[in-house]
Amino acid sequence: MENRADLIPVGAWVPGHQPPAFARAELIRAVERVREPMHIVREGRGGRLGVAWGGALAAPGQTGALPLMATLPALYPEWLGDRSFCEIHGVRFPYIAGEMANGIASAALVIAMGKARMLGFFGAGGLLPTRIEREVARIREALGELPWGANLIHAPHEPAIEEATADIFLRHSVRNVCASAYMDLTPAVVRYAVSGLHLDPSGNIQRHNHLFAKISRPEVARRFLSPAPVAILQTLLAQGKITAQQAELAAHVPLAEDITVEADSGGHTDNRPLVALLPTIQRLAAEIAAQQGYTRPIRVGAAGGLGTPGAVAAAFGLGAAYVLTGSVNQATVEAGISPQAKQMLAQADVADVIMAPAADMFELGVKLQVLRRGTMFAVRAQKLYDLYSAYPSLDAIPAEERAAIERSIFRAPLDEIWQETRRFFEERNPHEVQQAESDPKHKMALVCRWYLGKSSRWAIDGDDSRRSDYQIWCGPAMGAFNVWAKGSFLEPVENRTVVQIALNLLEGAAVVTRAQQLRSYGIPVPPEAFSFRPRPLN
Repeated sequence: MENRADLIPVGAWVPGHQPPAFARAELIRAVERVREPMHIVREGRGGRLGVAWGGALAAPGQTGALPLMATLPALYPEWLGDRSFCEIHGVRFPYIAGEMANGIASAALVIAMGKARMLGFFGAGGLLPTRIEREVARIREALGELPWGANLIHAPHEPAIEEATADIFLRHSVRNVCASAYMDLTPAVVRYAVSGLHLDPSGNIQRHNHLFAKISRPEVARRFLSPAPVAILQTLLAQGKITAQQAELAAHVPLAEDITVEADSGGHTDNRPLVALLPTIQRLAAEIAAQQGYTRPIRVGAAGGLGTPGAVAAAFGLGAAYVLTGSVNQATVEAGISPQAKQMLAQADVADVIMAPAADMFELGVKLQVLRRGTMFAVRAQKLYDLYSAYPSLDAIPAEERAAIERSIFRAPLDEIWQETRRFFEERNPHEVQQAESDPKHKMALVCRWYLGKSSRWAIDGDDSRRSDYQIWCGPAMGAFNVWAKGSFLEPVENRTVVQIALNLLEGAAVVTRAQQLRSYGIPVPPEAFSFRPRPLN
């Protein structure tokens, strides 16, 4: 290996009014000056390496000149990701506040992000179309043409709601939509992505709508990276939902040009490590783009586990085009969840999470990641799934077991819970009731899903009588954020605005990136330089 002491200088440099920084404390402060060009200099031949600013280039051997080993340009948080992300979406930073369902990623959160020229996605998943339309109209009125987006979640049990949500987004000209929890493509998501495809005066394909696909598996990523399926396009065309030109142009572009790789996140997750998953999807995206001959760029972003500047810097270091945060935004002022739940989130540590059955895919055994500390939800939800797996119907549950869950989980007789569940689905999806009346196993699933669905609502509403049943989607990023924020202005929940969190994570990521740059050039960067502390930022 090469001895750094033998590296050949690229020139010489003489200091101006600022002396070079060589000492440990000076280097820690120097790392944070990311917006200034920085010189790497040596203190005489074979001497210490340090950093310097200003000054001037000089002739080798000039009096007072130091050997110049390298020069680093200014580094801005805006430049950490793919420049095309900011250009195409009209934002300042390659950063998204993700679409936490049931309106937890609220209209207020999206509006705050939009006014800061960052993307926020409204959490439309789990909401009825009337609520979605009302919130979308509110955001549109507040932001006008500023950037923002909303969530289209795969709803295999409620395809009509998925279709209605897509209708709302098209009707209100929502330009950015994140598709999440999809295992296969549906007409609704294809229709949204294809609507508005057109040719510009130069004959280039342009998009009216931008679909972001949140994925955690290569096989799902492939579906979104490929052109829309011909069979779905033909069906949409026959129904008059897209034009012939849109169907033809769709064969030449990917369904989604922004692919968000979701690693170990809150909510639905495969718990994959980002360092393994992101490069895999990046390679897949490059292969498909080459095979298809795409001329527009495809961006692969990162999500899951991003709760500190170091994590964000690592994602960008892996080549992420943008980053998306979720868990950390649930404890913000703008989040649509109760103060009680926010305080619980703010007390979480890295290991205070657990996997639990998911309400929307309960019968399939799909799980999601939730907060463990302060709530018994995960244990109780798993108990219900175990009973569902073991017995063919509610009536088959042994009397002792039935009495136990009525007392500790449902807090009411199962017959009462079924009547309430029945009334809910008669309004929302009558087909579920019809199926339950002929299939005792399905009736059992709906009753179990009553608890899973209610537990999320109790956390959002702040029902103190049900605090031990709160279902709060949460990944390890929340605990990492709390450790990082401890002792800073971001420790109190009332100071945690979504914009301040975003700015601090991005600024800190730039500082960590600069620290690593300097270390790679041989500067003895102290470990403390990699620990950017939160501070109020504009």
